[in-house]
Amino acid sequence: MTNKKIEILAPAGNFESVLSAVKSGADAIYLGLKDFSARKEAENFSFQELKETTSYCHIRGVKVYVTMNTLIFDDELENALTAVKNACLCNIDALIVQDIGFAYLVKKACPNLPLHGSTQMSVHTLSGAKLLEEMGFKRVVLSREMSREEIKYIADNCSIELEVFVHGALCMCVSGQCYFSAMLGGRSGNRGRCAQPCRLPFKVPGNDHALSLKDNSIIDYLDDMQNIGITSAKIEGRMKRPEYVACATGACYEKREKGYISEETMENLKNIFSRTGFTDGYYKGNMGKEMFGYRKREDVISATESLFKKIRNTYKEEKKKIALTGKIIVKKGEVPVLKISDGVNTAEAMGEIPAESAVNLPLSREKVINQINKTGGTPYYFENLTAQIEEGISIPLSSLNKIRRDALDIISKKRDFNYNYSFNMPGLDFTPANQRIKERRCEVKNIYGLAYKDYDLVFIPLFTRDEDIKLLNEKYHNIGVAVPRGMFGREEEIIKRIKQVKALGIKDTLCSNLGAVYFCKKQNMVVHGGEGLNLANTASLIWAENYGLEDVLVSIEITNGQINSLGGNIKRGVVSYGYIPLMLTRNCPVKSGTGNCATCKKTGKLQDRKKFEFPLYCDTNCTEVLNSVTLNILPEINKKFFTYFTMEKFYVENYVEKVENYRDNHSKTLEKVKYTRGIYYRGVK
Repeated sequence: MTNKKIEILAPAGNFESVLSAVKSGADAIYLGLKDFSARKEAENFSFQELKETTSYCHIRGVKVYVTMNTLIFDDELENALTAVKNACLCNIDALIVQDIGFAYLVKKACPNLPLHGSTQMSVHTLSGAKLLEEMGFKRVVLSREMSREEIKYIADNCSIELEVFVHGALCMCVSGQCYFSAMLGGRSGNRGRCAQPCRLPFKVPGNDHALSLKDNSIIDYLDDMQNIGITSAKIEGRMKRPEYVACATGACYEKREKGYISEETMENLKNIFSRTGFTDGYYKGNMGKEMFGYRKREDVISATESLFKKIRNTYKEEKKKIALTGKIIVKKGEVPVLKISDGVNTAEAMGEIPAESAVNLPLSREKVINQINKTGGTPYYFENLTAQIEEGISIPLSSLNKIRRDALDIISKKRDFNYNYSFNMPGLDFTPANQRIKERRCEVKNIYGLAYKDYDLVFIPLFTRDEDIKLLNEKYHNIGVAVPRGMFGREEEIIKRIKQVKALGIKDTLCSNLGAVYFCKKQNMVVHGGEGLNLANTASLIWAENYGLEDVLVSIEITNGQINSLGGNIKRGVVSYGYIPLMLTRNCPVKSGTGNCATCKKTGKLQDRKKFEFPLYCDTNCTEVLNSVTLNILPEINKKFFTYFTMEKFYVENYVEKVENYRDNHSKTLEKVKYTRGIYYRGVK
C-alpha cells in the first residue's frame, strides 16, 4: 500500500486540450509531435508549441510526457533522434516509446532522459516489465487487457513505475500486435496510421460487430489502483475534443479527491463519448459478450453543443493547485517587501513607493493580507500569509498589487525549470548484411502431417505433449518450442513448462514478446526473436544481438528493400508463407455472439461485410485473428530478399505438400490459389 496519490495523466492533441486537462486537475499530460506519434491524425505539437506547453505546465506543477510510440525505419532514425534532442531542449519530463531499437539509441544518446515503455510494447507480464527495468526504463504502460490481480503481481515484484489506462477506447487487439489496418489498407497502427477497420461489421453467429469493444472505464477503482501500487492513471483520447479531456480528467480528479464520482459526472462522461456505455471487464476479469459494443446513433446525438458548453464552463478558471507561504513587511519610509515560497522555490519582491504616515484611513493588517491574497487568474493560493504592518501608515493598493504580481512572476520563472539534458548523437553502422537464404524453418500449431526433414528448425507449440516432443526430437533433432505471444495470467505456468521442455532436450525457443525473451534467456535457452517483437530497423537488430538473441524475424511491416538494407550482424529472417495473424485478442470474437468453446472447437471464423472469412486460432488463453488469404513469397524469396532464413507458419494448412506447390514458380496450382505478398512490396504509411 502507498500513501502517494495516483497520478492523473490526460491526453492532449492540441493546446486547448492542454488547458482543459490542467484546469480540470491533471497531474501530467501526454502529447505527440508532428512526426513519430501513434496518433498522427491529432493536431499535435511543433517544438515552439511544446516549449510553451512545458512552461505552462511546469509552472502549475504538471508534467509533460512526449509520445514517440511508433515503429521507426532506418531512414527516419536520425530525424527521430534530432526530434528527441529538440524535445529535451523543451524540458520534457519523459519520452514514451514503442520501438525497442529506438529506445536503445535514445538511452545511449541521453541517459538521463526518463523513458516510458508504451503499451505498444505489449508488456503484460512481470518478465516484460523487468526487461524494460534492466534497460533503464522508468515506467511501463501495461497492456489494457490485464486484470487487477495480474497488475498487482507485477507491482508486488518489480520496482518500475506502472501506468494503466483507466478510461477511453479499447482496441480489440493487444496494442502493438495489430496488423489489420496495415495488411488490409497499408495504414499501419504501429506507425500511427490505423484506419480502425475493427469498428466495421465483422460477423460471428449472434454478433455483427465482433471486433468492437465498449470503451474502457475503471475510474471508479482509482483508490484500489493507488493502493496496489499503480503510479499513473491514464486517459485515452489524444484525438478527442478538449471537452472530452476535461470531462474524463475531472471524473478522475473527483474520484481521487472526494472518493466518489457524482451521477452528473458519470452521465456527462457517457454522453460526451461512449460505445453503448462502458466496460470494466478486463480489470475485473469478467470477459465475454457484455464487453462488446459499437457506436450507435444514440451515442452520437447525446454529445450536444449544450453539453460541450456546460463542460467548457467547468474549466474556465484556473485550478488553485500551488500552495504558497508568504510574509509582507510594510514600514514607514521604506518600500514594502513580500517574501513567498512554494516549499522549494523562494521569491522576494519590493515595492516602488515607500509607506507614508496616513492622512485619513491608516492601512490595516487585514486589508494588506486581503489584497495580497487576490491571486485570481493564477494557479497560486496562500495557505499561510503573515503581515508585519507598522501602525498609522498608508500605501496605494496598486503598489500592493504590483508587489504581489512581481513575486508571483519570480516564483513562476523558478518553477519553469531547465533539466539541462546532455544529448550526444550516437553512431550506428548501417552496412547491409547482404546474406542470401541459408535455412528454412517453420512454426506449426498442429504437429501432424508435416515433413519435418525438409526444415532446418521446426517450432512446435510449447504445451505439446511430452511424449510427442521426445519422439520428434529424437527422430529429427530439429525441434524447438514456440512461446505463446499472449501470456496473460500464466507466466509462471509458461516458465515452469520451459524448464520441463529443457529437461526433455529442447534448447530452442521462438519468442514474440519481450517477457518471453527475458525469461527464456534466464533459463539459458537459445532465443529466436519472433515477428511480434516488431524489429523494423538496424538499431533494433543491434539491440537484439547485444541482448543475446540467436537470430530474429524482422517486422512484417517493412519492405524487401528495407530488409535488404538492414545493418547489424545478427542473423535475420522473414515470414515467407502462412496465414498471418492480424490480431492477438484476449477477448474471444466467437464469444461475443451465441458461440462458445464447445461449439467453436477452435475452428471459428469472422466474416466481413464483403463476405471474406478470417480464420481464428485459439490457444484457450488468447485468440489470433488470421488473414483471409495466405501470405506467400516463396517463389521469389531467393531473388528479392537478403536474409539468413525463411519462416513458414502453419495455422490452418498443415501439410507441406501444399506448400511445395507454392514453391514452384511454374506450378499451375499457384495460378489457381489466391494469396498475398503482404506488405513486403507495397509498404505501409
